[in-house]
Amino acid sequence: MAFNWTCPHCNTPQAVTDARYDLRWNYVGLDDQSEGKLALEQEAIGCANPDCGKTTMHVRIGGRKFVNSNVRVDDSAVLFDQTLIPQGSAKPQPDYVPEPLREDYYEACLIRDLSPKASATLTRRCIQGMIRDFAKITKGTLAKEIEALREAVDDGSADRAISIESVDAIDQVRGIGNIGAHMEKDINLVVEVDPGEAQALIELVEMLFEEWYGSRHRRQARLEHIAQIAEAKNEAKNSGAAQPTAGEAPANALAIDFSALQNAVKESLAPAAAEDKET
Repeated sequence: MAFNWTCPHCNTPQAVTDARYDLRWNYVGLDDQSEGKLALEQEAIGCANPDCGKTTMHVRIGGRKFVNSNVRVDDSAVLFDQTLIPQGSAKPQPDYVPEPLREDYYEACLIRDLSPKASATLTRRCIQGMIRDFAKITKGTLAKEIEALREAVDDGSADRAISIESVDAIDQVRGIGNIGAHMEKDINLVVEVDPGEAQALIELVEMLFEEWYGSRHRRQARLEHIAQIAEAKNEAKNSGAAQPTAGEAPANALAIDFSALQNAVKESLAPAAAEDKET
């Protein structure tokens, strides 16, 4: 048996084989409890990435049934279904995502099943932090900041990584986080947030980490690489070290003005003055 799987420890996709997979069942030896006769299912997967090599452990506890005389957990009577190792469903995030945002994200993932409402509140705060850090917009409330972000995208002053679709998504899920962040006017009115809704917010945060911070990081890395090439070519040209090889045009015949290219790249890397101002 083999199946595709992504390690939650290192986020590495891989094919899981029998050598790195263990699934077993056992019965709980108590028969006169209010839950009835119970069984336990234990699933373990070992990561094949040599830089990780960690174990993922998932456990289910529920009603007991038998399949061909083998004990199994009854899918219709599951009482506990959770990944124990690692705790939470967080994906590893790179260092170029600010640490406070990563911490809110990790904690939201950790408590998603225990307290979906608290998880939604944390992801809401994380999204607001991204708007303030990445888009440089601070307006006091998330609703006003989303409105200002939408205006910045419409007039072209926002970072190119911010799409109108991502602004729409933030606006659509804002209400979920509001449930946890603000008390209802009628305190007897209970508005629940289920784990699926909390997970929707978590997945939005993951998407924004990639689309905003990831895209900017890769763009800056490419431009810095071009700047390094331009600088090396200029140094070689100024020192006379660049000698044409057989069949190569002389350096003065190159159509590229490396000094101009280097300056253009540096200007593109420098943050625009408008981004430093509060929208």
